[in-house]
Amino acid sequence: MVEIVETQPERTDLPLVVMPVVVASMIEPFKRCFGLLENIARVRMYEDFTLDEDTIVARCDGADAVMVIGFHCTDSILERTHAKCYAFGGTGVASYINLEKAKAQGIRVCNVVHYGDHAVAEHTMALLMELTRHVGQLDREVKAGDWAGNDGYELFGKKLGIIGLGGIGQTVARIANAYGMKVSAWNSHVPEQVLTDCNVTPVDDMNELIAGSDVVSIHLPLSVRKLSSIHMPLLDSTRGIITAENLEALRPGTLFVNTARAEILEPGALLKRLERGDIPAALDVFEHEPLGADDPLCRIPGIVLTPHTAWRTDGAYVGITEQVVQSVAAFFRGEDFNVVV
Repeated sequence: MVEIVETQPERTDLPLVVMPVVVASMIEPFKRCFGLLENIARVRMYEDFTLDEDTIVARCDGADAVMVIGFHCTDSILERTHAKCYAFGGTGVASYINLEKAKAQGIRVCNVVHYGDHAVAEHTMALLMELTRHVGQLDREVKAGDWAGNDGYELFGKKLGIIGLGGIGQTVARIANAYGMKVSAWNSHVPEQVLTDCNVTPVDDMNELIAGSDVVSIHLPLSVRKLSSIHMPLLDSTRGIITAENLEALRPGTLFVNTARAEILEPGALLKRLERGDIPAALDVFEHEPLGADDPLCRIPGIVLTPHTAWRTDGAYVGITEQVVQSVAAFFRGEDFNVVV
């Protein structure tokens, strides 16, 4: 039996907000935030996690707003539900909701901002350390009675190339500086002061950045071309912005990390490059999620994979839950908060 949390159930005069699924670790942080909706909206939160579309649609029946946590809100879900506000618990909303379709249907979509800069940056460094010092592998070997160990790769003095110097990229840059790395970045919208504060050298040409780096780390957000409103400026698309040609600039032995979005890269290009076996890589995001055990990436030696968990920390949960609830509260008050479309 699925546990269901309901707030103000007697207030049937209030609009209904449904959270059809939730990550277990976020249940208590959400409960602490529901007071922000007192006398504004009632909440129905299902305390389990499923990706079954029919179940999600059934649970959203009668909802005026939906909190989207951890599932892809497909076109079919948008068509089969009638909510006019979808509050997404993350920054990469374009990967989870068709923004153009939502806009055409008059649906407001909100995301959260800067909730996980430290969480994702720390996971980026954890992946990088696994590539360079193989801690997980060494742990397994010692527990199996193997004391041989292996050689590590020292980050001090190495060149880190960051693609995307937003909040997460800046945090990675600061951590890398503490390691003694030499940090450069490609981003067409970075203010000079940010570069100075983060001790980062700008590089205008992406191929030049990649070719000159010992480590390449991706931190671009996924944005959508020609999607504009009074709430969101016109943005060039970052979908597929890193092409197969760019990946050809990777020198053999260059470490490659992506904790941003798989869609940032040209479809299929990264797999094709990694299959040569000369690029140690660590990935937290994939073209198709969840990643199946039979995926070709799982068969490439020297690749570290994690299941899109870079954002999942205690600190990040606080920021996510507060902003998701604030987005819904603002919608029913006729205000704007973290509106994407």
